[in-house]
Amino acid sequence: MKTKFSGFLTLLLALLVQISFAQDKTISGKVSDETGPLPGVSVLIKGTTSGTETDFDGKYTIKAKVGDVLQFSFVGMETAFKKVANSNTIDVVLKASANVLDEVVVTALGIKRDQKSLGYATQKVDGDDLAAVKKNNFVDGLSGKIAGIQIKRSTNLGGSTNVIIRGITSLTGNNQALFVIDGVPVDNSNTNGGGQQTSRGGYDFGNAASDINPDDIESVNVLKGAAASALYGSRAANGVIMITTKKGAAKGSSFDVTVNSSITTGTIDKSTFPEYQDQYGAGYSNYYYGSTGAFEDFDVNGDGIDDLVTPLTEDASYGEKFDPNLMVYQWNSLDPESAHYKQATPWVAGKNGPITFFNDAVTKVNTLSINGNVENGNYRFSYTNFDQKGLMPNSSINKDNFSFNGSFDLTDKLTVAGSANYIRTTTVGRNLTGYSDNINTSFRQWFQVNVDIQEQKDAYFATKRNLTWNYNSPTNLTPIYWDNPYWQRYENYENDGRSRFIGNVSLNYKLTDWLEIYGRVSVDTYNEMQETRVAVGSLNVPNYTRFNRDFSEFNYDVMLKMDKDITDDLNLKGVLGSNTRRNNINSIYAATNGGLVVPRLYSLSNSQNSISAPSEYAGKIGVDGIYGSLSLGYKDFLFVDVTARNDKSSTLPSSNNSYNYSSVSSSLVFSKLVDVDWLSFGKVRLNYAEVGNSAPFNSLKDSYVKPDPFGSSTLFSVSSTKKNANLKPENTTSIEAGLQMKFMKNRFGFDVSYYKTNTVNQIVPVAVTGASGFTNKYVNAGEIENKGIELSLNAVPLKTNDFSWTVDFNFSRNRNKVISLFDGVDNLQLGSFQGGVTLNATIGEPYGILKGRDFVYLNGKRVINSSGYYERSATSDQNIGDVNPDYNAGINNSFKYKDLSFSFLIDIQKGGSLFSLDHWYGDGTGLYASSVGNNDLGNPMRNTLADGGGIILDGVQADGSVNTVRGRADYYGNAVGWARAPQALHVYDASYVKLREVAVTYNLPSKFLDNSFFKSVQFSLTGSNLWILSKNLPYADPETGLSSGNLQGYQSGVMPTTKDVGFNVKLKF
Repeated sequence: MKTKFSGFLTLLLALLVQISFAQDKTISGKVSDETGPLPGVSVLIKGTTSGTETDFDGKYTIKAKVGDVLQFSFVGMETAFKKVANSNTIDVVLKASANVLDEVVVTALGIKRDQKSLGYATQKVDGDDLAAVKKNNFVDGLSGKIAGIQIKRSTNLGGSTNVIIRGITSLTGNNQALFVIDGVPVDNSNTNGGGQQTSRGGYDFGNAASDINPDDIESVNVLKGAAASALYGSRAANGVIMITTKKGAAKGSSFDVTVNSSITTGTIDKSTFPEYQDQYGAGYSNYYYGSTGAFEDFDVNGDGIDDLVTPLTEDASYGEKFDPNLMVYQWNSLDPESAHYKQATPWVAGKNGPITFFNDAVTKVNTLSINGNVENGNYRFSYTNFDQKGLMPNSSINKDNFSFNGSFDLTDKLTVAGSANYIRTTTVGRNLTGYSDNINTSFRQWFQVNVDIQEQKDAYFATKRNLTWNYNSPTNLTPIYWDNPYWQRYENYENDGRSRFIGNVSLNYKLTDWLEIYGRVSVDTYNEMQETRVAVGSLNVPNYTRFNRDFSEFNYDVMLKMDKDITDDLNLKGVLGSNTRRNNINSIYAATNGGLVVPRLYSLSNSQNSISAPSEYAGKIGVDGIYGSLSLGYKDFLFVDVTARNDKSSTLPSSNNSYNYSSVSSSLVFSKLVDVDWLSFGKVRLNYAEVGNSAPFNSLKDSYVKPDPFGSSTLFSVSSTKKNANLKPENTTSIEAGLQMKFMKNRFGFDVSYYKTNTVNQIVPVAVTGASGFTNKYVNAGEIENKGIELSLNAVPLKTNDFSWTVDFNFSRNRNKVISLFDGVDNLQLGSFQGGVTLNATIGEPYGILKGRDFVYLNGKRVINSSGYYERSATSDQNIGDVNPDYNAGINNSFKYKDLSFSFLIDIQKGGSLFSLDHWYGDGTGLYASSVGNNDLGNPMRNTLADGGGIILDGVQADGSVNTVRGRADYYGNAVGWARAPQALHVYDASYVKLREVAVTYNLPSKFLDNSFFKSVQFSLTGSNLWILSKNLPYADPETGLSSGNLQGYQSGVMPTTKDVGFNVKLKF
């Protein structure tokens, strides 16, 4: 009996030991290299998706069983493997990789590839780098960080960002990059009107890409060339921004909750706002008005004697010199409800100038994210609230973003995954843009510096009426040119909103260990509404407008994917798939007519007269594509890729709507062929590709427009643009060559690319004779060429156990040329702007030439006429500027000492031109500090010529002698304003050097968190646009334009730039 009992205990003990060995246990440890701890190292149980990452101190914990093998991998390091035994602690020291580049990047269609195998240029930015400095549009965070991409951000509230990769390829079509989230294209439309884009007024409603939440982004990979994006076919001509979102926790990782909160304050960069003169007041001169020449005569106080009254109608500051002993009746003395009614005030500059009109911008961003996993899957949920108060009074953006994604293994072979993202954005009080009722147009071009802006504020809030500084007359207290700016902000404001859903669901089935089939359905849909209003009592006719737009895009994808080792030396990867895309766009615009019946009631039914027929749009676009790619790898050093795609588009003629796009690329990892200590990695690459840009909707058949009725008769007319039933898509061919090398165990490296692209079959409007009943017609004609070089450098100059210094440098230089247009035409006018300036595409010149009146030159010197003013060219078709920069560059320095890190980014643009309407008018209205001072005689330049005033311009007389003629500077018709100067005088070099970003981050050491419920605690202090180190444009930011789109190189009434400082706390539980 005792023997049996002993045997039973032995069996039970063996069973318990076996069970204990089979159970998971917690393994912890630290991963480092030769210099110290390594954060972000991937720790996986080999052969599974279960894993985790090391924290800021290089530490990790993971659940595993005895016998499991842990795989430790990190970019630039050799992968290490450790078998789990009895010990619960496994420390690892990784060695620098000698000759491989194992980084995995996301390419077209969301396919992951080893970077070393790619035969084309891509560049990646981590999501944390984009989210560190909080912005309304994450795209702004790419500026200076990617070679070959030109970012022009807007200073407008919620404004659009221009994103151009490797230059303009389409004369009149869309040149913006394609945005793709987790392999699915998403919309980046700009709904700004044509008037807004040509500076005729209107609001900048921003890009749809601003809906993307930077806190949800894992990484952004930019596909620059046609070969990189060829699998997108007719959407691939402009490059692709590939966005990979954060996913749930890997199996074996623990559940965690992250709270991320930040507050950012923006103050005006005074170098981007006018510096006003404070010596002269209202008027276009000091001899136009009343008995004194400087003031109107009117009996204000009722004593029967005419008083001195400001020239109210004038919106300039070339009037009488300020004198505190001179008492004048100004705008605030005329209205009975004014605090200064019938009171004269000293003739001095306003105590509170236009800069006091602006508030400090405050942005609050709060994010909650939850990461977790279940037995066979993972999930991530996040919520972000973005709350921004703008620079201008009564301006704000509020954005709520909910996102969820998850993945679940239904079986060992079948995986389902999906994501859902809902964004709700509400905006109030966007600023007007361009030459319009834009308040900045007044502040920069047409203003009286004797006006105290804070008194305008007090007058509005005391009366809630439009008590302006710019009345028609002392007896007609209605505005003649400008409303009270506070009236405009609180009564004539706009509001808009957008609700958007982006989602997809996919199934992946492993047919074999090397072949799988993948299916995905995705949707991007939103509806938006925009409302504008002009209140009763305003300068303009009271009105209300409403714009509603619905957008949806559905994509249906099926892919067969293979990854097969044919032999020990030969690997074949391939994709064969189809894509079905359906777009639906519907919009309607309506406006009141003739005024509003009831004040402050904003409704179409409140129209004074019958409203005009609404402008309606209903578009459906269908594209069916089939595609395939093959990638052959030999001995992990020679790779050849071939892709092909056929797209059949509904926007092309049914008899000729199918087009093929293809690419071939190759890469040779030559570092595999040589054995030298100093070379860590080396690769050459070469590719050729053809991609397209399909015709826009409604380009084939003529359509009707409905003007207002004539009497009781309903009218219809054909559009002024003749459609073309034989249009073909624009076609881009591209070649690219590149070299990538890394040295000294990856401590130094570079990547250089040369490319050349030619885009033909341009879809352009051709002017036709009016006898045809049309003004223009769309045809396929013209060619644009882009060629350039891109360079990215990275170095780690210093690295010790506790300290590291990393430098990243990006440089790009693109040269653009219009090769041809259509028969008999050598210039295509792209846009015409206020001030007599046009933007053009001219054969033999770069796309984007500014034309206007130029100086007249003699032996290279400007000719001055007999009145002391610049001689101007007889015609306005002279080349006066080129909007394309000579080059763009960015330099980022990162320093890390133990748990403290510091980084700063310098962003550079050299060259490019812009025309400033602000200076064109502002230099003629006497607002700026540059319009006062002493001349060469030591006299005030604003004195009359007889009194020793005026200025001598640098140049020569018509006979070639040095100019000695003094020109007048005492009134609006001076040498530098719109009345006398050529447009070329106000074309400025758009170069800049900016301290774009600064970040200081401290991670609380893990030893302080061991006995708390925190897994990590991080504090950050950030700055954005803190310092414009160099620029040539006075009083404005040369980066600022009208909006995104093709029309660039022009400024009018621009918002000032802000210096933004933020504080961020990130807690992980």
